[in-house]
Amino acid sequence: MQPLLYPPISSNSLSWLNFAFVVAALCIIVGIIILTRKHTKPLAQSTTTEQFRQQALLELANIARPSADELAGPWLQQINQLLKRLCSVRYPEYDSHRLTGREWLAFLDSRCPAAGLTRWMILAEGSYQPECRLDEQAIDALYSAIQIWINKHV
Repeated sequence: MQPLLYPPISSNSLSWLNFAFVVAALCIIVGIIILTRKHTKPLAQSTTTEQFRQQALLELANIARPSADELAGPWLQQINQLLKRLCSVRYPEYDSHRLTGREWLAFLDSRCPAAGLTRWMILAEGSYQPECRLDEQAIDALYSAIQIWINKHV
C-alpha cells in the first residue's frame, strides 16, 4: 500500500539559491548604475567656463539678425531662449525660466548690470507683438548688450 501523502521536499536549498540569485542581480544592477553616473557629466561641469562662454557667443552669432524691414519677433524669441538656457545652467537654484517681462529683465540685470538689459523691454515683449520691427541701430545695440551680458555673466 502506498501512502496518500508524500513527505515534503526540503526547500531550504532552493530558497537560499533564489535569495543568492536575487542579491547578485541587485548588486550587478547597482554597479551598472554607479558606473554610468560617474562617466556622464552635465554640460556645465564637463566644459570650462571659457568654453561655455565661447559656445554661447557662437550660438548667439548663429542666430540670424533681422533686417529693418523684417519682423524681429522670431529673433527676439531665439535670444530669450538662449538667455533662459544659459541662466538655467549658470543659476540652477533660481527659477529664472518662470520669469517674464520686467522681472525677467531685472533678473538679467541683477546678474550683469553692465549690459543694461532692463531698458530693452522689447526683448521680453517683442516676440508677442504681431508687427515687431526694429531698426538696424536698435538691433546692433541690443546684440551688443547681449554680448556684454554673456561675456560678463557666463
